[in-house]
Amino acid sequence: QVQLVESGGGLVQPGGSLRLSCAASGIRFSFTAMGWYRQAPGKQRELVAAISSGGTTNYADSVKGRFTISRDNAKNTVYLQMNSLEIEDTAVYYCNAGLAVRGSRWLAGDSWGQGTQVTVSS
Repeated sequence: QVQLVESGGGLVQPGGSLRLSCAASGIRFSFTAMGWYRQAPGKQRELVAAISSGGTTNYADSVKGRFTISRDNAKNTVYLQMNSLEIEDTAVYYCNAGLAVRGSRWLAGDSWGQGTQVTVSS
């Protein structure tokens, strides 16, 4: 049974930083592409960042240069370092496992975490 447990969300002022963590179990983590999605109120869930088993990364245009995704295969954990946070980054952030790449598109896998709230506000 796949389990993805996110942590690290919270309230931060604009310009601040947060680091999200997602601890995975029940999967062959080192062979699995991982990603972070987010969903703001009234909006569709969108891909924020993804990392392949080999370390190739992909970012939404809105977060390039501010967010960094990384993985620690020894700890079965994927991270999302978020810097220079903006009010528009406010959303529930979800960890996803098993993404697939089709051409230039990264497609969500079947396994999701419960989500962690990130609120950027002054």
